[in-house]
Amino acid sequence: MKEVLAILQMNKMEETKNALQVIGVPSFTAYKVAGRGKQKGLQVAYPTPLEAGGRKMSYIPQRMISVVVEDEFVPAVVAVITRINRTGNFGDGRIFVCPVEEAIRIRTGEHGVEAVS
Repeated sequence: MKEVLAILQMNKMEETKNALQVIGVPSFTAYKVAGRGKQKGLQVAYPTPLEAGGRKMSYIPQRMISVVVEDEFVPAVVAVITRINRTGNFGDGRIFVCPVEEAIRIRTGEHGVEAVS
């Protein structure tokens, strides 16, 4: 199993959620995050100033999703997230694919693939 972590623009969440459901991935976890890339968060119309070591830094509000899928679904998940979120502009986001050693559903005690499906 793999975990696909994707940092996305906030306005792309609904479309991303719908596209993942179409390919058979209805569940994921979403987080509110803030970050900055090469543009240092300064080219955004709605920067959130945060104190950092005595100086103000601008961060871009974004969403991060975590999707745990079987290895063979990773290319489809990455392709869908990329297709929906690529605009060609700064701030399109990042995708990280990480190994998952074990998954356990707390309610039932199921392990492995059964715990995430």
